[in-house]
Amino acid sequence: MLAFLLLISAEFAPQVDSVPNRQPQLAIQGRQVALTFGAGNAIYFASSRDSGATWTKPIPVFSGGQLALGMRRGPRIAISGDAIVISAVVGVKGKGADGDLVAWRSVDGGRTWASGKTVNDVPSSAREGLHAMAAGGNNTLFATWLDLRKKGTRLYGSVSHDGGASWSANRLVYESPSGTVCQCCHPTAFVDGKGRIFVMFRNSLDGNRDMYLVRSDDGGNTFGEAVKLGSGSWLLEACPMDGGALAVDSAGRVTAVWRREGTVYRSGIAGKEEPLGPGRQPVVVSTSRGAVMAWTEAKAIRWASDGDAAVRSLDGDAAFLSLVALPGGDVLLAGERAGSVFVAPLGNP
Repeated sequence: MLAFLLLISAEFAPQVDSVPNRQPQLAIQGRQVALTFGAGNAIYFASSRDSGATWTKPIPVFSGGQLALGMRRGPRIAISGDAIVISAVVGVKGKGADGDLVAWRSVDGGRTWASGKTVNDVPSSAREGLHAMAAGGNNTLFATWLDLRKKGTRLYGSVSHDGGASWSANRLVYESPSGTVCQCCHPTAFVDGKGRIFVMFRNSLDGNRDMYLVRSDDGGNTFGEAVKLGSGSWLLEACPMDGGALAVDSAGRVTAVWRREGTVYRSGIAGKEEPLGPGRQPVVVSTSRGAVMAWTEAKAIRWASDGDAAVRSLDGDAAFLSLVALPGGDVLLAGERAGSVFVAPLGNP
C-alpha cells in the first residue's frame, strides 16, 4: 500500500464558538468549485474559481433551525445552469421528530442566497435527515430522501428544471416489498448528461442489507425496476449507517462503491463485484481517465483508480469524504478532521 502526504490546499477551521465544521460536499462546473458544510445548526458555503487553488471565506447560508448533521446527514450542493443549490434537512428547534428537506439557491456565484424552498410535500416526512441531490443534463436537478410519510421507510424524489426555484410534486422512487428500505443509510443520486436519473440505496430484504440501483429515463416521473449491486449479501439485524456512492461516465457506465461488513467493494450493474480493501464510507467520481474511488480505514484515507491495482494511502486524520473531477482528470477531495473541513488535490490518478 503506497503512502503519500495529504497536501491540503484549504482548511476551514472550527467556528469561533468552537462548533466543529462537518460533512463537507463539493460540486463543480468548469473551473468553479463549490463547497458546503454544516456547523452546529448552520450551513456554510465557500467557492473557488481556479479549480481549488484558492477559496473564498465561508459565508452562512442558513441558521436558526435544527440541522440534520453527522453520518452523511448534512447539506448537499449542486450546480444547475446559473444556479448553485444547497439542500439540507432542517427542523424546528425543540420539536423533536420534525424535519423537512429545504433547498436554497444563489444565482450570483454564492454571494447571496434566496429563502429556502421546502421540497417534500408532506410535512416532516424527511425527518430521518438522509438525502441526496444531483444535477445533470436537460436542466435536471434531482433530490431524493428517506421518507416517513407512511409506516416504513421509502425513497421519494422531486425534480427541479429551474435551478431550484421550484420543485415538482413528490414521486415514489422505491418501495421495498419488505415494507421498508434500510432506515438510516443515505441514498445517492446521479444525473447524467442526458438527464437520466440514477438512485442508489441500501435495501432491506429477507434480513439482507444490500445495495440496489433504480433509474428514471423520463425525468423522474417514473422509476424502473430496482437492480441489486454486487454478488454477495449482508445478513444484518441492524443498520450499518453507510450508503455508498455512485458515478456514471459519459458512455453510461456505472461505477458503484459500498461497504459490506468491513470491506469496501466496487461494481457495475452486472452483479460482479471487486473488493477494494477494508474500510467504510466510500465515494467515487468519474474522470476523463476513469473512475476514482476513495474511502476511510479507521481515520486514514485510501484511494484507487481504474486500470491501477494499487491502493494508495494518504497520511492524515479524515472522515466523510467528497470528490469532484477537475478538467484534465485530476481530482479534488474534501473531508472533515478534528473539527475542521479541508480540501486537497488527490493528484493525477
